[in-house]
Amino acid sequence: MNFLLIAIIIAAFTALYVVYRSAMRPPSISGPLDAIGAAPAAPAGPNPLLAALARSRDLFAGLFDRGRESREALEALEEALLRSDVGAATAASLVEEVRGAPDLKAALRAAMLRRLQSVDSRLVIGPSPHVVLVVGVNGSGKTTTIGKLAARLKGQGRRVILGAGDTFRAGAIEQLKVWSERAGVEIVAQQEGADPAAVSHQACEVAVARKFDVVLCDTAGRLQAQKALMDELGKVRRVVGKVVPGAPHEVLLVLDATMGQNALSQARLFKDVAGVTGVVLTKLDGTAKGGVVVAIAAEFGLPVKLVGVGEKIEDLRDFDPVAFVDALLPA
Repeated sequence: MNFLLIAIIIAAFTALYVVYRSAMRPPSISGPLDAIGAAPAAPAGPNPLLAALARSRDLFAGLFDRGRESREALEALEEALLRSDVGAATAASLVEEVRGAPDLKAALRAAMLRRLQSVDSRLVIGPSPHVVLVVGVNGSGKTTTIGKLAARLKGQGRRVILGAGDTFRAGAIEQLKVWSERAGVEIVAQQEGADPAAVSHQACEVAVARKFDVVLCDTAGRLQAQKALMDELGKVRRVVGKVVPGAPHEVLLVLDATMGQNALSQARLFKDVAGVTGVVLTKLDGTAKGGVVVAIAAEFGLPVKLVGVGEKIEDLRDFDPVAFVDALLPA
């Protein structure tokens, strides 16, 4: 009888302990975390560009009210497009395309979508090692973008290595090292003033030898003279191609959206000298110049592949043309 009582007491205590442990255990997390290196998927919910493009959207408020004269409406539309930094050429072509349309807003939405969808905005990671050069002027958010992209790719299960090729800017190497630690990825770096091409070459060699999936190579952003920029980036492209045939597989240009027309000037220069394949547009949440996205696609045939809409890791988003138009010109 005593043994039975003891067994019942032990079983009761065991059951109570299991219940207690279950109650104290943290809930499982299936969605993204705020921490660097967490799962990259954006949380489900409202269009994230709605808030980011609020200031740009305000420029078009009231333009499509009924009862406005056609000529007045088109003039106001062109002015709004220019103020949003769509650019003169693209603004003129958009206005001409929607002239006479019975539903001006629907026609403008369709015209913008045609331009944005004429280029492939997907960021596709190919066979390993996939080499990405990241270019752009100082202050555009280039190093931060590399860090966030590294964390995003690692969150997808890929092995990532960074190449600290911006060896001219004071602090650039240390800044990228900090990001490598936060993202939990490896980095190849040399001393300040080292040959950027040598750093990229070494990063690619390590990637091949140790079977990394992605190499993200930072590049110098301080070279203002086109000849110097062409020579430096041309050298980087050649040396990575010697280590990994076909590399670089992607050349991402990081542009600050708040720069507007200056961003377009940078796109023109870097497309000519660096073979840019896509654009990362940062600080989209802090500008009324969101129309620059359309200008980049229309004037240069370049896709915006990623956009920065905030400071957190999940705020580096894949660019979705439909979501962009919906946020800029809600139906």
